[in-house]
Amino acid sequence: MSLLTARRDGFVSLLHAEWTKWRTVRRWGITLLGAVLVTVLVSLFSALSSTAETAHGGGPPGPTGGEGQPVRDGFSFAHRTLTGDGSITARVSVPAATGSGATPEWAKAGVMVKESTRPGADYAALMLTARHGVRLQSGFVRDVAGSAASPGDARWLRLTRKGSTVTGYESPDGRDGRDRRHWKKVGTVDLDGADSTTPAPDAVAVGFFVASPDVQSREREFGSASIDQRPSVSAARFEDVALDGRAAPAAWRHTDVGGDPARASGELRRAGAAFTLSGSGDIGPAPPPNDLAVMVLDGAQLGLVLLAALGVLFVTAEYRRGMIRTTFALSPRRGRVLAAKAVVIGAVSFAAGLVAAFVAYLLCAPRLRGDDTPPLFGDISLGDGPMLRAVIGTAAVLALVPVLALGLGALLRGTAAAITVVVVVFVLPLILLSTLPLDLAHAVQRLTPVAGFAVQNTLPRYEQVATVCLPEEGCYPQGPWTGLATLAAYAVVVLGAAVWRLRRRDA
Repeated sequence: MSLLTARRDGFVSLLHAEWTKWRTVRRWGITLLGAVLVTVLVSLFSALSSTAETAHGGGPPGPTGGEGQPVRDGFSFAHRTLTGDGSITARVSVPAATGSGATPEWAKAGVMVKESTRPGADYAALMLTARHGVRLQSGFVRDVAGSAASPGDARWLRLTRKGSTVTGYESPDGRDGRDRRHWKKVGTVDLDGADSTTPAPDAVAVGFFVASPDVQSREREFGSASIDQRPSVSAARFEDVALDGRAAPAAWRHTDVGGDPARASGELRRAGAAFTLSGSGDIGPAPPPNDLAVMVLDGAQLGLVLLAALGVLFVTAEYRRGMIRTTFALSPRRGRVLAAKAVVIGAVSFAAGLVAAFVAYLLCAPRLRGDDTPPLFGDISLGDGPMLRAVIGTAAVLALVPVLALGLGALLRGTAAAITVVVVVFVLPLILLSTLPLDLAHAVQRLTPVAGFAVQNTLPRYEQVATVCLPEEGCYPQGPWTGLATLAAYAVVVLGAAVWRLRRRDA
């Protein structure tokens, strides 16, 4: 082969040739512009048809943590005032529902150091949960796992305060009283004060508590869904409660922190040296139910159809006109030809997707934020990592889809057949997700190419908060990068299969 031929067959030359083909077909450029417009307009229509509500239906705002984030802070608390350093120790039973209903998996009972009984005040709590063993939680979002206690087993728990530092210990038997040789350290946390920049106050509330989150039940069948959420009440037994340090001599005082009229009041009962405490509510983050990024970028689900059609046509048009033989005659290495096509269609689609996602954000986010009214969903900006990842990730999805479609076109060599497969693989699952049983819908989201849209999810997920991930709200059960990797794997496999077939069959 001559040097000139080698140059012509070089990958850069192939890229230039495929780019030339792309830009000389005017209707492809028009279709690309149409994909951008569809993505933006559908997103804008979705935003205009949405209504912004406060998290409390127009009522007073809920409690917030030290960083200003919405939190849940409602529980039953038996407490005294501790000034300076000290510790609290108790033998705690596993919390159990007081009625006939099931005990919530994150029902919790334990000991706590809290800056005050004001909802939203910082705290450190060492607890025994109904199904997740011992946990050390603080600041509403931090969670450290201790031992996996067996259901029904009581546990000795201790919190020790030294300045703004609180350390949690656990023991299966509390042998030798408070001898630390028989105690295992769970973790150490810092109390941040009124916010993350001020130290904790000298006098704090210390005691034992019970919290019982709402019980969620769901029934979801083909075409219907029902999710019920009811308050629950749980109780736990506390024995040998000991408070060391400069504590107020008064008796234990009971407070329903964050008292909600819709919930049953907690109750503190004493029998000798043992206490029984019941309560309702929860302590932890309160993530917004709706994801702003998913709503802003909603139009990408329709925009991908036009881009997928472009991916198919980019190869099947040459088969239909017989031009593919000329292409392979000039460049016999067929795999490189298909790779060059994939790079070109992927690059132009990524650029178009990035423009569409960025414009959709600029137009839709202000509307969804409700003109600075506290919305039902969180307020995030393009400068935030999750939102930026969602915008760029959406562009990546809109680039991978036509690459996958290109591979299907090369495999099937027919425009109608390839586009039909794309519709079945992408559009049909997106339509059916809201009608399928939840477990089946989650399997579709994990295992099919629509997994790529998980990259749009920006809401934080907390293990210690029981939530229901609903596909119709744009929630995906897997992580954002896992979903994008699934779509990329499909594109690579289909493109690889197309290359394999090209090398073994005449054009």
